[in-house]
Amino acid sequence: MFERGCRYGLHMAEDRWPTLSDPKAMRALAHPARLGILTRLQNEGAATATEMAEIVGITPSAASYHLRMLAKYGFVEDAPPRGDARERLWRARDRGVRVYTEPEDEPEVRAAKEALISTVRADAAQEVSRALDARDREPAEWREATLFHRATLLVDAEEMRLLGRRIEELLRPYLATERDRRTASAGARIAEAQINLFPRAERRRPGIPTEDHGRAAPE
Repeated sequence: MFERGCRYGLHMAEDRWPTLSDPKAMRALAHPARLGILTRLQNEGAATATEMAEIVGITPSAASYHLRMLAKYGFVEDAPPRGDARERLWRARDRGVRVYTEPEDEPEVRAAKEALISTVRADAAQEVSRALDARDREPAEWREATLFHRATLLVDAEEMRLLGRRIEELLRPYLATERDRRTASAGARIAEAQINLFPRAERRRPGIPTEDHGRAAPE
């Protein structure tokens, strides 16, 4: 699915972020609700199980279970209490993780990695679909700033690697996990950048159908 050296990040695949290799941890995270909870905590800070339940559309008890599972594998932890400390607060432990497959991966590890990557990619596709559905309801300034772009490149491996680094450098000051909210303008909101750089795999040629293609076979 991914060649040696390729990386898939839950936010961005930066080298300073930890690489997941424990199949149990990856399988624990390869759940849409848990991924949604972790993403929310990484981007917007500490929250309660009830607040998480409202965001991902599950019951508070289910959210508590998923948070405990995330905590078991080191993705989240208790956060300092707020106010009278009557509610348990959770926060993300790390600001991002990396996942990439290797040719020498054991079958169990490869299956866990691919399951997690599949979940992350499905979540990313849903974000795009939601954005497209909501585009007409966005203010004009946000519609004009939105970009859905696909480009075909002619590059060698080193050029593509450098391009990826340049993109990471451009995005880094704006990362929700890194940026100080006090320095952002009043109009700032959570946005998303989805970057895929990959060598195209050879397409299977279906061939030219015959004139009889699609006709019923003689009895």
